[in-house]
Amino acid sequence: MSENTELQVQDVEKQEVEETGAERTRDRKAFVPRVDIYETDDQIVLVADMPGVDQDSVEITLEKSLLTVNGYVEPEAHEGYSIAYAEYDIGDFERSFRLSNQIDQDKIEASVKEGVLRLVLPKIGPAKTRKIAVKAG
Repeated sequence: MSENTELQVQDVEKQEVEETGAERTRDRKAFVPRVDIYETDDQIVLVADMPGVDQDSVEITLEKSLLTVNGYVEPEAHEGYSIAYAEYDIGDFERSFRLSNQIDQDKIEASVKEGVLRLVLPKIGPAKTRKIAVKAG
């Protein structure tokens, strides 16, 4: 048997955020960003594709173990031109993740570079053995 080493490209349409009953504060489409999740012994890393988002246009909130990511994208206006055909729809990004109690919520880190958001979710380490001093009295 030979191992298949061909790279396969998957053509996937952008998925629009489904209505959740919550009122959106911006009157524009919102999409679910594609996310890759990696896990090591010490952490979980989420890598989200959010084209057009930079550090000033992304908002990450954590409330009661619900991590929510919002990315806001402003459409580019090209003076003197109008769009004749567009294959890529512009909009904001929204995605939420329910975190387990194994994540150290106080040490979550986020960075964004060229429209790619990287979230590092450190795991809570196992309790370490330590010696407890005993005082008189």
